[in-house]
Amino acid sequence: MEPCYAVQALDDIVTPALLVFREIVETNLRLMIRMAGGPERLRPHCKTHKIRQIAEWQLALGITRHKCATLAEAEMLALAGVRDILLAYNPVGPNIPRVARFVETYPEVRFAVTADHPLPVEQLGRTMENSPRPIGVLLDLDTGMHRTGVAPGPEAVRLYRQIAAAPGLEPAGLHVYDGHHHQKSFQARVEAVHESWKTVASFRNQLLAQGLPVPRVVVGGTGTFPVFAAMDDPGLELSPGTAVFYDAGYTEAFPDLDFEIAALLLTRVISRPAADLITFDLGYKACAADPPLENRLVFPDLPDARLVRQNEEHMVVRSRTATHLQPGDFQMAVPWHICPTVALHKLVHVIDGRRVAERWDVLARDRWLTI
Repeated sequence: MEPCYAVQALDDIVTPALLVFREIVETNLRLMIRMAGGPERLRPHCKTHKIRQIAEWQLALGITRHKCATLAEAEMLALAGVRDILLAYNPVGPNIPRVARFVETYPEVRFAVTADHPLPVEQLGRTMENSPRPIGVLLDLDTGMHRTGVAPGPEAVRLYRQIAAAPGLEPAGLHVYDGHHHQKSFQARVEAVHESWKTVASFRNQLLAQGLPVPRVVVGGTGTFPVFAAMDDPGLELSPGTAVFYDAGYTEAFPDLDFEIAALLLTRVISRPAADLITFDLGYKACAADPPLENRLVFPDLPDARLVRQNEEHMVVRSRTATHLQPGDFQMAVPWHICPTVALHKLVHVIDGRRVAERWDVLARDRWLTI
């Protein structure tokens, strides 16, 4: 384990536990600002950390615009003092009246949502019709990920016009998430992003030519962040998310990025079922289970570790070099996918000066706070 992850006085921490290294988080945040060219170009996604104190930290660094995926995350941001929030998730069903309640509860927040279909736009407009102030709606564009969004073209123009004409709504720009760009070669990623951006920029110009306002284009994630950051376009708002904590998956996928892993799992041996097998208290209730089993975790101090089984409360690892480990001994493990891992923990232990300095609630891991 690298010296920066050395921690003292861990004996009283109940495992599995998530440790957050304050100095590394600050390094990542300052790198994010430096890459962007200033905090005013950023709209970071809070879906990775979900923690009020980190949102407050970002505000203190001058990052005033934020992005989220749930109304609970939006409320966490509002409680932290954020006054410009984008819910980058299309509200449907009961989330539409919840959006109206959010606007009523937090009138000081400039709030916006995304949309990609005329029916929810119509329903949101009816709901917001009598609101004292309109809500911003960004048109969600699909540039190849095919998860949400509408492709740039005539249908997208009609939908943006519908937003502009709807009572209680105002056209707030475009949302472009491109999580399908996982080119390991930075140059290949640059070329792919620029090719997509040509279509988006052309579509924006088309809207502007028709007299429709496009005040912003919210773009990218952590992987494409450096590509958009290098673009000289005042309308762009950059939305890295995973960068705040980072993880093993992004380290592998994007070797050009210099963010450091700031959140690790603390786990203990609970059994030695065979000479080369170790069972840790690190089941999929404590660690994201969406990556393939062999990539789910990395044990820095067990370089030959091979993950062979994971259950709700157990992680079985095969290692021939771990004969010294006994039940009760602890290890650090690096999550492959940090975002859903954070959501599995009620709190994080904040490490500062090689000791636990604070414990922060993962407030927005739930989907409902008060609204």
